[in-house]
Amino acid sequence: MADKKIVLFCAAGMSTSLLVNKMKQAAAKAGKDYDIAAYSLNEEEKHAPDADVVLLGPQVRYALAKLQAKYPGKPVEGIDMRMYGMMDGEGVIGYARKLMND
Repeated sequence: MADKKIVLFCAAGMSTSLLVNKMKQAAAKAGKDYDIAAYSLNEEEKHAPDADVVLLGPQVRYALAKLQAKYPGKPVEGIDMRMYGMMDGEGVIGYARKLMND
């Protein structure tokens, strides 16, 4: 079983799946076994509760405060627009690891 679960939310889950693949490669390179997946924001109630960290794509950043309030004990943050635009899997994994203290 994976060590930690990282969930990304975006508008439809499409563009973010490319980023997820790059994050999986970066995690494997770092020797980390993470469960990383992307979903549409409307699936948040199904996938956010058991995630170790929740990351929001720039398209759904408007929901950040609401989700932070809904999951007070969990790191919920937006993905940096530059990292997202460049599909920087290594950068986003680094950010997620920092949020999880891993």
